[in-house]
Amino acid sequence: MPEPADLIPELAALSTSKIVLVVMDGLGGVRTQDRASELSEAKTPSLDALAAAGMSGVHTVVAPGITPGSGAGHLALFGYDPLVFELGRGALSAAGVGFALKAGDVAARVNFCTLDSSGNVLDRRAGRLSTEENQRLCAKILAECDLGGRAELSLQTERDHRALLVLRGDNLSPQVSDTDPQLVGVPPREPSALAEEAAGTAAVVADLLSQVGRILAGESANHLLLRGFDTLRPIPSFKQRYLLDAFGAAGYPMYLGIARLLGMTVAPATSTFDEQVAQLESNYDGFDYFYLHHKKTDSAGEDGDFDSKVAAIEEVDQQISRIADLAPDVLCITGDHATPSPLRGHSWHPVPFLMLGQRVGVDATAKFDEESSRQGGFGHILAKDLMALMMAAAGRLTKFGA
Repeated sequence: MPEPADLIPELAALSTSKIVLVVMDGLGGVRTQDRASELSEAKTPSLDALAAAGMSGVHTVVAPGITPGSGAGHLALFGYDPLVFELGRGALSAAGVGFALKAGDVAARVNFCTLDSSGNVLDRRAGRLSTEENQRLCAKILAECDLGGRAELSLQTERDHRALLVLRGDNLSPQVSDTDPQLVGVPPREPSALAEEAAGTAAVVADLLSQVGRILAGESANHLLLRGFDTLRPIPSFKQRYLLDAFGAAGYPMYLGIARLLGMTVAPATSTFDEQVAQLESNYDGFDYFYLHHKKTDSAGEDGDFDSKVAAIEEVDQQISRIADLAPDVLCITGDHATPSPLRGHSWHPVPFLMLGQRVGVDATAKFDEESSRQGGFGHILAKDLMALMMAAAGRLTKFGA
């Protein structure tokens, strides 16, 4: 029996209806003994009104107990099974900054970080250093690093503490382990080959990081943490799968990158959700499907900053009526994963979602938060099935079977 996500390309139908998906990165949270989740405590009159006018539920991104990365989370929301379609952080970052990967390239996501005098990770994000400082450090590494002809090095600023690293050369493999321990108080991991053919690539990465340690000595951001080694991978486009002309708006390049890899038209990166809504408004007549991404919810959760995550949710609530006023046939609001501030990172907890539209129906939910959404009419689904629900509610799926 085919999975529902596999049926969508067969049943997709043309229509004039419009779909808007708003992704608050890391939206999900957890109730603790001390307090409710960030979404529960946020003042969200507009989101609550939408929940009351539509139907809610929760989704598990990959599988119960599995903590997803951002790439897997977004692929799932776009209806691509993350267990079938895989995009590493490196490939997403490359697409986000407009770096044209070639076959055989190896790309990785970079965090500038701070190591203490013992070589342990003190700050995985180097104080979230500025984009301008990131650019200066990238230029310094490129000027002084010498890989001896084994590979050509590209190092390009993404934003804040994040950058893109690409190795180009012969016989390179992305089967290299992450060096980011995703913990503080421990040293970075050594790059190791995950397959025999990656031994040479792992050695190049190890040499590169050794040189970076010397080049950045004395800087507040004095090392690099690498994640998501990947290469160029073909993936069917959004238009091919769903017959949708899609538009994406986001603040961070990587999230524009996944949209670009799927063939969406993307707007320039912005600083605020208000600006992303303005991009939606100005492009509303030209597309069928719209994806807006809000990063601040995730950043605050990763920093363990409960109040800032609440404020980031409230920032979206203050603008959401502008989206509702466009009267899309389907409006869906959710997150790509949970980032509870008490855990200071991604987690496996289910993520709330709400959906509004003439074909959606109405349940008894009166508030948009985790506990209310668990009681919603959609129940508990997998994230990859959300796309089918949106398309069905938009009248864009034909009947299955006789």
